[in-house]
Amino acid sequence: MTPTGVFVHELGLCESDSVGPGTRVWAFAHVLAGAVVGADCNICDHAFIETGARIGDRVTVKNAVLVWDRVTVEDDVFLGPNMVFTNDLMPRAAVKKGTEGFLATHVQRGATIGANATIICGVTVGAQAFVGAGAVVTRDVLPHALVVGNPARRIGWVCECGYRLEDELACVVCGRTYRDGGSGLINA
Repeated sequence: MTPTGVFVHELGLCESDSVGPGTRVWAFAHVLAGAVVGADCNICDHAFIETGARIGDRVTVKNAVLVWDRVTVEDDVFLGPNMVFTNDLMPRAAVKKGTEGFLATHVQRGATIGANATIICGVTVGAQAFVGAGAVVTRDVLPHALVVGNPARRIGWVCECGYRLEDELACVVCGRTYRDGGSGLINA
């Protein structure tokens, strides 16, 4: 039974009863029982959200995104098309592991993960960080960091509004200013 206030496309499948109102699950998307999805999310075509995954409010999960057990995505995160999480650093078909063998991954509030990016398990993507398209994230990403490449490396900083910051850590678009807090940017 679909939770109250949740739209599930006739070709989508939502088995979880922990989905917030206003969330939309589109064609060929699958939300397993035991997954938690917040309010006002958009789960696009061919997305898969596994038991044990936790997604906050107002999250966009674009087409063909895979969210596995032990992945936590906070509010207002954008997961770009075909990006993928992992949850096992040493997978082997012949070695069966329970969920206790998986590493937790955490995407903090307001972060963006670009199309075709891969997030290796066990990392934290900081608040408001921006992971560029195709990047392979193998270690933690600081808040507001802009990372690209394989392995991903920081090439700059981004504002809460999503635009790249100038060297003075001021946004020319919205006017916000930041300072280096030692473990990522903080509002000035």
